[in-house]
Amino acid sequence: METPPKKSLNFDDTEIAFRNKSNAELNAAYWLFKVISSNFLTKIGPPITNFSLNIGLPIKGIIKATIFKHFCGGETIAECEHTIEQLHSGNVGTILDYSVEGEEEEAVFDFTCEEIIRTIERAAGDPRIPITVFKVTGIGRFGLLEKLDAKKELSAAEQAEFDKVSKRCEKICRAAFEKNVPVMVDAEETWIQDTIDELAMDMMRLFNREQIIVYNTYQMYRHDKLADMKADHLIAKAEGFILGVKMVRGAYMEKERKRAEEMGYLSPIQPDKAASDRDYNASLHYCIEHIAEIAFVCGTHNEESCRILAQLLDEHNINHNHPHVYFAQLLGMSDNLSFNLSDAGYNVTKYVPYGPVKAVMPYLFRRAQENTSIAGATSRELGLIIKEKKRRRL
Repeated sequence: METPPKKSLNFDDTEIAFRNKSNAELNAAYWLFKVISSNFLTKIGPPITNFSLNIGLPIKGIIKATIFKHFCGGETIAECEHTIEQLHSGNVGTILDYSVEGEEEEAVFDFTCEEIIRTIERAAGDPRIPITVFKVTGIGRFGLLEKLDAKKELSAAEQAEFDKVSKRCEKICRAAFEKNVPVMVDAEETWIQDTIDELAMDMMRLFNREQIIVYNTYQMYRHDKLADMKADHLIAKAEGFILGVKMVRGAYMEKERKRAEEMGYLSPIQPDKAASDRDYNASLHYCIEHIAEIAFVCGTHNEESCRILAQLLDEHNINHNHPHVYFAQLLGMSDNLSFNLSDAGYNVTKYVPYGPVKAVMPYLFRRAQENTSIAGATSRELGLIIKEKKRRRL
């Protein structure tokens, strides 16, 4: 039996990109991106929304029916079912992401730990949910991680507190190991990242011996992360475990630069976008060259990087659906990448955030601001939606 010819990628194919969207959903996406494209609304939206929610104005329903519906799966795992099935209809997998942020209490950390384990249990045996994810600040206090990163001595109480964070981290990764569901550890700010990296490497040592279970995240808009990833690969190779890599460009650039300037240290951020792109694409080459020892998730909304990785797989005669290679995008963004890649046979997933509307608002504001701050992102999304509306004669 002959292998079918490989499909060429066309990221402008809107019929495939929006195949799983009804006319009503496409129109809703059009109006949402029109609103997001207004910098003014993106800036004044967060304070107005927070104020309205805090004083109890009935705007939750409006948020849930608009921006929340577009970028999130629901308020609970069960509510995400429609999104899981919708993505699966286009051969795109779901990464359930409990997106509650900024909490500080032990009881909340314990609850979050159990909720992340529930996402793993939900994913077990369901090929529609191939990977899960968590943030260490979801299960531990930011200030504690910051103190550890700064190499300050912990009090006995703080040491006991960090032991709990480590135990929660191991509990999550052990559940992932037992259920055979890979889990990614998200990257965060540089001044807590060393501690997160150490935790992630310890989890890989424990659980990545036979197959990929734990991934750490490398933010390539940092000038040191390509070198870090290569160094971690050498450690993994020497110690006999698979390195799990999720590579992203990064999410905290403005905050990082501001802090470096205020505190008078060298900014960890690359000098320009070209340097970030160079390191990101170099990381793709490196991972492909060591595909037996590195499993990786290419988390990107960058068309060129998607093309480079697709070409690298073909050049190295690696199957499009090799279990060590995944593409990932965020729900509600870059459907032209996700669905055209999946249509060409690649492993593709979407982050599907969920959680109570009010608790997920910081995530939603970041998405809206990201779309306005990334040059051309909103106009690109809008242009593709308009093209598909014309194709459907809407």
